[in-house]
Order: sequence, then structure tokens, then C-alpha cells
Amino acid sequence: MSPNFKIPRSVLVVIYTTELLVLMLERAGWPGFWQSVTGSIDYEDEPLRETAAREVREETGIDVLQFRLEDWDVENNFEIFKRHRSRYAPGVTHNLEHVFGLELPAVVPVRLDPAEHLRYKWLPWKNAAERTPSWTNRDAILLLPQRQRPRPG
Repeated sequence: MSPNFKIPRSVLVVIYTTELLVLMLERAGWPGFWQSVTGSIDYEDEPLRETAAREVREETGIDVLQFRLEDWDVENNFEIFKRHRSRYAPGVTHNLEHVFGLELPAVVPVRLDPAEHLRYKWLPWKNAAERTPSWTNRDAILLLPQRQRPRPG
């Protein structure tokens, strides 16, 4: 595959607090489109956990090594939005996305890359699920109550 084209394999990282507040980011290139952290692998054998850690750092400034990045063992095959297909090789219409969760003890400061995102919000999980137009992101957020670790005591 040409290095000029994106590889149709990506990660989705739902960042949330123990109180189930979810970090949502508004895309710079698509105002009004809110989503969790997403990003494609940079090369064919890039480990997905590395992709997830890199994308979280690039898009939010959060270092996943300070928290718990969990592989949810969920994959979604979805049709790439027509407006983004030119980024991929001719004929590529679908992307395979792997889902991770990053649980934080509380809301943390976020440092956005202005080329990627306009602003961010911490929203209660149900509101976050309603806010995103991405069905894969919505479905991942809706898994949060069953993915959350039990709190001691």
C-alpha cells in the first residue's frame, strides 16, 4: 500500500472517568462532529495498543502509561464516510476499527491539537453516546457501565 494512503485499520479509544464522564472531541475538519479519540495505524504491523497510546497522546496530551488502557476485544467494520475516502487507496470503502477504553480516576486537563480538534467536553456517558454521529463510537460508549471496574468498598 502506498505511504500516501491511510491504512484502513484504526483504533477507537473511549476515555472516561470512574464517574462515567466521557471525553468527547469536536473535529476541526468537521465542526459539529463529536467523537472519542480515533486514529489509523501508521504502518501494517504497528501494534494496536501502540496506535491507541500514540493517538491519545497526540489528540489529548494524556499519557496512557499513567492510567489503565484496556483492550475491549471489540472490532467494528464500517463504511468510510465518502468525504474521507480520498485518503485511502482507490477502491477502499471500509475500515476495521479496534476498541480500547482508558479509565481515569477523574477529569484531567486536555491539550488539543488545533489542527485536529476545535474543543472538547466531558459528558455523562448517555449524553456522550447521543452526541456522536458515529455508530461505532456510540455503541462503545454504551458498553461503559458493563466495562467499568467495580470500585472498592
